[in-house]
Amino acid sequence: MNHWLGLSIEYANQRSYLDDLFHVYPTIPDGIRNVDADSWQRVEAAFDARDNVGLLETLFAFDLFPIKDSYVAYLKRDRGAIARNPATVARLAGRLYEMGLGKIYERCSEPKETNRQIGPLFRRWLRSQALGVPPVRMEEFLATSDNAVLDAGEAEMLRFAREHLNYRHHKGLDFVARFNGRYVIGEAKFLTDFGDQNAQFQDALSTLHAEGVDAVKVAILDGVLYIRGRSGMYESLNGPLADENILSSLVLREFLYQL
Repeated sequence: MNHWLGLSIEYANQRSYLDDLFHVYPTIPDGIRNVDADSWQRVEAAFDARDNVGLLETLFAFDLFPIKDSYVAYLKRDRGAIARNPATVARLAGRLYEMGLGKIYERCSEPKETNRQIGPLFRRWLRSQALGVPPVRMEEFLATSDNAVLDAGEAEMLRFAREHLNYRHHKGLDFVARFNGRYVIGEAKFLTDFGDQNAQFQDALSTLHAEGVDAVKVAILDGVLYIRGRSGMYESLNGPLADENILSSLVLREFLYQL
């Protein structure tokens, strides 16, 4: 097995993996969503008046609609459909009346889902100089041959990899660095559960299979994939992926400096 993959599995199963990983992915809710006071007064007025259309239209302006229903997105995108479909509007409004204003407010002000917050956290961790070097903008990254991490958005990283590293894959990148004269590219994912996250797992692996790239390719993966057991992810780590550069963010620094 690849040394760094084996080390990541060992770390996850024998050390304070989750406690340490929290430094990389501190998935603390951002706090309740802001509910505009004037808009909320209109909600209360429509609710008290049992104005079905007014209630829906006012709530559609909020970041989060208080109920999950397959028909809500359609009505939000085609407001003319509200007038054409009174039964659907009445059904949705009925659910809202049943919830009550207190519950509606609670739902509208819920924090963002954790998985939607995870994306920027890896780059925030890099900016903390956790790898021993400060991430630098493109101009400085190109100007020297020193150890460096590129501080750029996904599109800019992709452009750099295409222009300088012969990267022809369609997938964007989360990580571009240079250590000991060698370039390193990869994707970073925090796989919080099995099932739905399998697509994210395969997504990260696709970068490893890009051919002809003038760089070391890595998949910086954390989460449930390292749990010893019979999951498809773990079995693949011990099978066809055993020799790949798959590693936890918590061993990334050691990996880079040994290149």
